[in-house]
Amino acid sequence: MNWESLEWDILDRLRADFLSGAAANGPYWHTITDLECYNFTFGQRIAWKWDAVLAELKLRGWRPPAGGTVLDWGCGSGIAGRQVVSYLGAENVGRLVVHDHSPLAMDFSAHHAARAFPALAVERASPAFLGGHEPIGVLVLSHVLNELHDADLTALGALLNRAASVLWVEPGNHEVSRVLGHWRKRLLGPFQVVAPCPHQGACGILAAGNEQHWCHFFAPVPSGIHADAGWVKFGQRAGIDLRSLPYSFVALQRPDLPVSGALRPTPGNAGDDPRRPEPSRIIGAPRLYKGYAKLFNCDSTGVIELTLQKRTDPALFKALKHGADPQLYCWTREGTTITGVETKST
Repeated sequence: MNWESLEWDILDRLRADFLSGAAANGPYWHTITDLECYNFTFGQRIAWKWDAVLAELKLRGWRPPAGGTVLDWGCGSGIAGRQVVSYLGAENVGRLVVHDHSPLAMDFSAHHAARAFPALAVERASPAFLGGHEPIGVLVLSHVLNELHDADLTALGALLNRAASVLWVEPGNHEVSRVLGHWRKRLLGPFQVVAPCPHQGACGILAAGNEQHWCHFFAPVPSGIHADAGWVKFGQRAGIDLRSLPYSFVALQRPDLPVSGALRPTPGNAGDDPRRPEPSRIIGAPRLYKGYAKLFNCDSTGVIELTLQKRTDPALFKALKHGADPQLYCWTREGTTITGVETKST
């Protein structure tokens, strides 16, 4: 697939289905070409979101035990499952199982995964597997919340009960992000949070008074996209700002799994020095002004807007301006003003 062979009318139909909600009415893949066109465009944007999520997990030092089954549930073109296997290393994955309401999507996903990882066992999910009790090492969920029905919720709940780890990525809009936050709330206890949260407590976004806020981030877009004629045409036709790639996500693992660096006791949690400032995660994008920045901050006490003066930490201010890595920070504060910064190592 390339820009010359891309069938734009297929993308127009798919986008109309996504925007109208018709995609939730049943399989919307009519041909393999539908999946090829989607995978080349919308799928690549999803891949970039997964790249950002997986980079954060690497930064946190997280990696599940080797040898487990990776299940890409609601796989579509399978881009999420392939990105996760690439991150883990195919040699560390027992097998990749793909599932979708559409047989075409499962065929496409399995075919492309087998080509990408020729030594890896790749399977379509069978009814016996989906209805069984076999452990799932990593359950991969990508952009599924807008398409779930009651039967899907029951099936998903059963799969979550079998999963050792869950990697879940969704669009970064207000509605879907807050729904994902409620799923985090439901799963907290059976699971521990690996990322993006810097704590294991209740989500501050869901606290009363924060209804207008949502937990989201922005994935970097590969350089050169804005000068690529094909991508420019795609952005214009799809009504997409190529500069902005918002996403929401949550990464979870069972408490009895080997503890990664991300889950060691951190300031503000049991087992560490309570006199030290606790770790924080910046939500969304900092708002930069002349000489200072406004940061929407999350820690175990909730979410709040903080102010960072440029003179307090010029290097961090510059990094925020250019899109800093998703670090955990320990702020020293006077009220809502940051007076000192320590990067939290995992």
